[in-house]
Amino acid sequence: MDRSEKKKELIRSIKFLLFSISAGLIQMSSFALFKELLHWPNWLSYLLALVLSVLWNFTLNRKFTFKSANNVPIAMLKVACYYAVFTPLSTLLERTLADSLGWNGYLVTAINMVLNFVTEFLYQRFFVFRDSIDTSDLAKKERGEE
Repeated sequence: MDRSEKKKELIRSIKFLLFSISAGLIQMSSFALFKELLHWPNWLSYLLALVLSVLWNFTLNRKFTFKSANNVPIAMLKVACYYAVFTPLSTLLERTLADSLGWNGYLVTAINMVLNFVTEFLYQRFFVFRDSIDTSDLAKKERGEE
């Protein structure tokens, strides 16, 4: 990988981090709303907050981080497959640590968010958008192709 490619990957990683932070704010805010105001159990509050943050994160990262022109339903299906595994496991972790063992729900949610950030970046970068990175009109415009 040459120097310009390394720089592009670093910028891509930083964008993913920043969008993930914004999704994390949405997740924590909605988690707090569901838990504190609606008094829902930790696992349900976590699950619904996760869904909201996933939709936000996928949309922004597809358009601005990976600049992908691939088929949105197929990309979303691939992300849904990731969450078909991650969601039950992380919800079980949430329920076990927070609801059964008494850990702080916010701490457990933060742990799940870090696990999600690392694994989802790798999954999206090397599976979901692997062959379609920088294929969108935005990427073409940045390269001066339009």
